[in-house]
Amino acid sequence: MIDAIVACRTAQLGGHAELSPQCGFERYAYNSCRNRHGPKCQIVTKANWVEARRAELLPTPYFHTVMTLPHELNPLILGNKRLLLGLLFHTASDTLLQFGRTNLGGQLGAIMVLHTWDQVLQAHFHLHALVPGGALADDGSLWVPTHPKFLFSVKALGEVFRGKFLGALQAPAITQALCFNAHTDHLSTQAGFSKLIDQLYDKNWIVYAKRPFGGPEQVIDYVGRYTHRVAISNHRIVDVRDGRVCFTYRNRKKDDRLQILHLTAHAFIQRFLLHILPAGFVRIRYVGFLANRCKAQALQPCRHALGQNPDPPVVPPKTVAQWMQQWRGIDITRCPQCGHQPLLKTPLPIAGGVSMPRAP
Repeated sequence: MIDAIVACRTAQLGGHAELSPQCGFERYAYNSCRNRHGPKCQIVTKANWVEARRAELLPTPYFHTVMTLPHELNPLILGNKRLLLGLLFHTASDTLLQFGRTNLGGQLGAIMVLHTWDQVLQAHFHLHALVPGGALADDGSLWVPTHPKFLFSVKALGEVFRGKFLGALQAPAITQALCFNAHTDHLSTQAGFSKLIDQLYDKNWIVYAKRPFGGPEQVIDYVGRYTHRVAISNHRIVDVRDGRVCFTYRNRKKDDRLQILHLTAHAFIQRFLLHILPAGFVRIRYVGFLANRCKAQALQPCRHALGQNPDPPVVPPKTVAQWMQQWRGIDITRCPQCGHQPLLKTPLPIAGGVSMPRAP
């Protein structure tokens, strides 16, 4: 993964030359690595994802819900990311669906996105969920709304989420599959593991659920910043010199004041690598009536019950050229010097003759 990010947009991954036959203008463009952890890849993929999610929005209040794991679990999660982050998704979605069934008598829906970091790149495992304010009745004929300003009790959500996660964590299938290292060796004994479980039961687990001031589009835009990249963007890095990295962060304990953190290059890389996900692990998941396996059919009765056209608008993905035209008003298919269109493209050889593997 690090090799891919280092090689991103360099001759090592190949590229193409663009030539205007009219005036002789020439420029070069190198391929990106397309790695989902890269700070500048998949911008267009993210933009198309945001557009598609906006098209699916229902005419109902939405709630931004955040479900966070206590930091006492961080060392264990870092050594068992696939297992325990999968458990986070499973128990968080089970909690929301149970509340939808119990409180509304129908099936809830949610878009869930995993975040693993805080502002200073330390481990902070939590899920952001965008939840429509209502449930679809079992027979599909009725939309059961929540209170327009209230989803569910966050205290009750936290207690049920805590019980489901810790109950599943103690299941033999999980405990036998856990891996331990120097930081978690004390948990490999029954006494040590039971002590951790008791400590976690004594804590109030943090759950947030509020209607966003800017509407659901605001939440989609917010989580969209991190759906196809990770941890930190290039614009936050203000200086790199003498073996140190300086980047901006918002200090949550001081009224979100913008400050600068100075780290050694080794410490910065170490923190960045905390957030690399296992190969194939899915960061964005859809549950309830928004689950991929049933969304196409389930959205129709939801929209019909809410007075909308049953068929959501089709939003075809846009190309890089189309997004650049929309964002910057620049036609990248046209020569910037003479205006000739289209530019002729010629593949560039890969440096060293060996191409690095690229993500799909």
